[in-house]
Order: sequence, then structure tokens, then C-alpha cells
Amino acid sequence: MSNPNPDAILVQSLARGLAVIRTFGREAQRQTLSEVAARASLSRATARRFLHTLTELGYASFDGKHFALTARVLDLGYAYLASTPLWEVAQPHMEKVTARLHESCSVSVLEDTDIVYVARVPTERIMTVTLGVGTHLPAFATSMGRVLLAHLPAAQLDRFFATARLERLTERTVTDPRELRAILKEVAQRGWALVDQELELGVRSVAAPIRDGGGRVIAAMNASGHAARVTVAQMKREFVPVLLEAVHNVSATLAMRRH
Repeated sequence: MSNPNPDAILVQSLARGLAVIRTFGREAQRQTLSEVAARASLSRATARRFLHTLTELGYASFDGKHFALTARVLDLGYAYLASTPLWEVAQPHMEKVTARLHESCSVSVLEDTDIVYVARVPTERIMTVTLGVGTHLPAFATSMGRVLLAHLPAAQLDRFFATARLERLTERTVTDPRELRAILKEVAQRGWALVDQELELGVRSVAAPIRDGGGRVIAAMNASGHAARVTVAQMKREFVPVLLEAVHNVSATLAMRRH
């Protein structure tokens, strides 16, 4: 039996409903009907039906002019976290990394051309962007993103470069595809990535891969520090061994749980 056509089994109404939810964010916490329709590329009538449904089910609120998501939407994200042992396994090891390095520790997964934070143990706010579970950042300019990209199959990596927007975020950001591919090859060979102020000036981070029981890279863990406080040499000398130990322990625990 041949595989079904993906377009034939796509539930368009579900896709549109999710698109409506995704229009909300840090820069669009409260929106009018017209704003939601424009951001989701839907007609006003279609957007109105989805917003009314979300409001009736408790996932959105309406004050007579603006719509906003409610805390109930967190149930959708919790379903993901509850369905994977990654957070439960990684948490104590992340806390040890933070305690030893006195810097924030995070875990993320790859989603399209971004990384998405699925776990974080902060120490202090070092970025102008507030980081937390669910935060999206461009994969190409982050240490965790480079770890995840470095372990993609060739076809998927080609697809990434065909669709990603390689924008200069600071004067240090590497945007040339050939240079990025060379960096990713080096990351795959040595087992960790270091990014020096390419995402945001003043922020350095190092990351390493987390593997499942089959050896497949499923996530990345990083530790970040402010450039005024942590040198590149210090990151290589002090941060990398601590991080490699942590991801090894997480990966080993995931492997044991598989059996």
C-alpha cells in the first residue's frame, strides 16, 4: 500500500487554528481580530470563528476589542514535556552545571530553522531577550543550534540552508553558508560548539549534544556567560568539560531508560 499524500490527510482547520495561536507572542500579546487575521493570513470571518472557538474553550480571552491567550494554552506545551523524559532527566544535571559554573544552563530542540528552549536553569538575565521554555532563537547563530544542525542528515541540512534566513544579528554573526557549513563540520568532529557574541553582543555560549538510547542527537545543552566575565579560553578550559560530563550523564540515563 502506497503512502498517503500528505496534503490529502492534512486537517486544514487544525492547521489554521494552530496558526491563529502562533500569531500571539512577546510583540503581540493582545490583538484585534484584524491583526490576528493578517498575521495568520486568514480572512476576518475565518479568524473570527477560530478565535471564538478558542475563547469558548478557555484558551483565549476577549475584552470587547482585543483577544489574548490564557494560561490554559500552557496545557498544550505541558503535554509535550510530560510525554518526554528529557526534562525530568536533564534537570538535576543542569542544576549541577549552573552550580559549578555559576552561569545559566539550557536545553533546546530543533524546530524548522529555530531552536526552541524546552528546559532552563537560570542564574541571572544576561540577554536583552528574556529566555524561557518555549523561546525561539535562530539556530544558525546559537551554540545549541549549531550542535543540532551539525548532526542533521545531509538532505535535512541542505533543506535548512535553502529555507533559513541568515541575517546579521551582530557584527560578529557568521552568515556565509559555506563558512557555516565548515563550522558545522568542525562541531560534529569535536563534539561541542562555541558561539562568541554572534547572537547578541556580550553573550558567549558553549553547547554539546544530548543523545537518545540509539545514539541519535535529540537535543542540545548549553551554558552561557557574559563576555565581560568569561573569556573564550575560560569557556574552552572550564565550561566544555563540565558540559560534556553533563550531556554524557543525561544521554546515559536516557539510554538506560530505553531498556
